[in-house]
Amino acid sequence: MTEEPSLEQARDEAEGLTARILELRAAYYDRDAQIASDEEYDGLVQRLEEIERLFPELQSQDSPTQTVGGGVSELFDPVVHAEAMLSLDNVFSEEEFLDWATKVERDSGRKVAFLCELKIDGLAINLRYERGRLVSAATRGNGQVGDDVTANIRYVPGILEELQGRGTPSSSRSAARSSSPPRLSSG
Repeated sequence: MTEEPSLEQARDEAEGLTARILELRAAYYDRDAQIASDEEYDGLVQRLEEIERLFPELQSQDSPTQTVGGGVSELFDPVVHAEAMLSLDNVFSEEEFLDWATKVERDSGRKVAFLCELKIDGLAINLRYERGRLVSAATRGNGQVGDDVTANIRYVPGILEELQGRGTPSSSRSAARSSSPPRLSSG
């Protein structure tokens, strides 16, 4: 087991990790260049998270552990997301997964079943439809503001220009009675 660093050592390491993570993010998101492996990037983020757990005073709102994605491109108009687009958490071992699953079951108070799938890297997109028609497509960007890629997304196979929904509306008898008493009394 390694010895816990001093606050000053932790601060220096956290600053170095932050600079490297931000450099890798800028390359990946802004220049479409992956200059480090996913494993290296994830390891840097994990180490920064570990330091911030040991020294919470070193964690800031703009830490790479508290932010997602990249910046907003100057090539596209910005879109403010109605709700933040966050990132999924990762687990890197069976032990981490089991710890997480135990916490989920403990917090929910019941046994939970999981469906697991491989994580496929891609571009997170928020599609907005109004009256069934696609009106906006935006990248995740920094989680709060993304790039307007509506014109571009129309060329992506599988993205629907129009949504149509079908179903059978239903409600309980008590809900129906309380919402429309005049109709019930008239038959």
